[in-house]
Amino acid sequence: MEAFTLRDGVMHAEDVPLPAIAEAVGTPVYVYSRAKLATKARAFRDGLAALGEGHVGPHLAFAVKANPNLAVLRVLGREGYGADVVSGGELTRALAAGIAPEEIVFSGVGKTHRELIHGLDAGIGQFNLESREEAHDLAAIARARGIAACCALRVNPDVDARTHAKISTGKRENKFGVPLDRAAAIYAELAATEGLAMRGVAVHIGSQLAELQPLEEAFEKLGALIAELRAAGHTITHADLGGGLGVSYRDSERFPTAAEYGAMVARVTANWDVRLSFEPGRFIAAEAGVLLTRTIRTKRSGNGPPFVVVDAAMNDLARPALYGAWHDFEAVTPTGERMTAHIVGPICETGDTFAMDRECDALVAGDLAVFRTAGAYGATMASSYNSRGFVPEVLVDGDRFAVVADRIAPAAIMEAERVPDWLA
Repeated sequence: MEAFTLRDGVMHAEDVPLPAIAEAVGTPVYVYSRAKLATKARAFRDGLAALGEGHVGPHLAFAVKANPNLAVLRVLGREGYGADVVSGGELTRALAAGIAPEEIVFSGVGKTHRELIHGLDAGIGQFNLESREEAHDLAAIARARGIAACCALRVNPDVDARTHAKISTGKRENKFGVPLDRAAAIYAELAATEGLAMRGVAVHIGSQLAELQPLEEAFEKLGALIAELRAAGHTITHADLGGGLGVSYRDSERFPTAAEYGAMVARVTANWDVRLSFEPGRFIAAEAGVLLTRTIRTKRSGNGPPFVVVDAAMNDLARPALYGAWHDFEAVTPTGERMTAHIVGPICETGDTFAMDRECDALVAGDLAVFRTAGAYGATMASSYNSRGFVPEVLVDGDRFAVVADRIAPAAIMEAERVPDWLA
């Protein structure tokens, strides 16, 4: 289903006209579709149907970093998803959203001592260990509590994901996991360490992958490692295949479907005899959200296209500034007229640019527009740069909507600051 469509010339989120949300909440504002979140969650699960009877039911854990909003997590928890977390804050959010501790996987290369304690005390299902050093820190904490932490060892397979360099995580020069050529020795060391219950291996090579071949290469290497570990006498019951499946940000792009992905996984892992885990994030959340914004004004500079200045900015949606990422930009009430323009925000940075020379709906001051495919890595990456506040988030369900994250005004942020007495 399409969550954001034109009806009688006005864009709706499910059955709610976007101007009604703008009127009630103001702009800019993130708007999410509950139905789209559920549809994409089911699509990913259905895509794994090819695993068939030869596999134990897979474990699905939503990558919280993609969209950590509590209401979003609650929707996905009701769809049977656990959580893949990479910080103590994300762990707290997952638990607050009602996700069972045993359904939580703690990933991330920089887990602090305090975060390891948090995960152990919460009783999470699995730690994905990124290094020997992290493993021994966790083991000491677990021994002091008289328990053993369930763990998988994350492997760096040295595979180029062929995605943006800043979201590639599986090459040798990336900071994640242990080198494949040292993985067997490290696993043996950790398996013999009191306080650790080593049960499997993990891999994740990047985000927004446009083709399956790099994933298949990484999984084949992981399968070979599993065979090597078993030959050495280790019991391997779990394999975490991470996430990374991409989505189309523009009509000209084609990405593998969940069914194509599932068929590849079924073929590669047919003889592994493990429980597979998956950590989709962007695939589920991206298309379920838009950033609703209002045009402040249009202005010209020389003979080139006009600048359309909107009230959303790079602090609200960072992906274009960080990665040169594309987001479709459309009027909420299009007139049929078109223009070529530079789409920019109000921040005092040239980098606060969403698009250059973009053909788009004609807009004038006061018009509403949306940046599409903004449900993942949108609000979660926001900042208060230029002393701007944080935009609210809204969840739509049919013909109703609710604010699921309040707008945080600059004054509220400033209240957390203190001037020392010696500057009074």
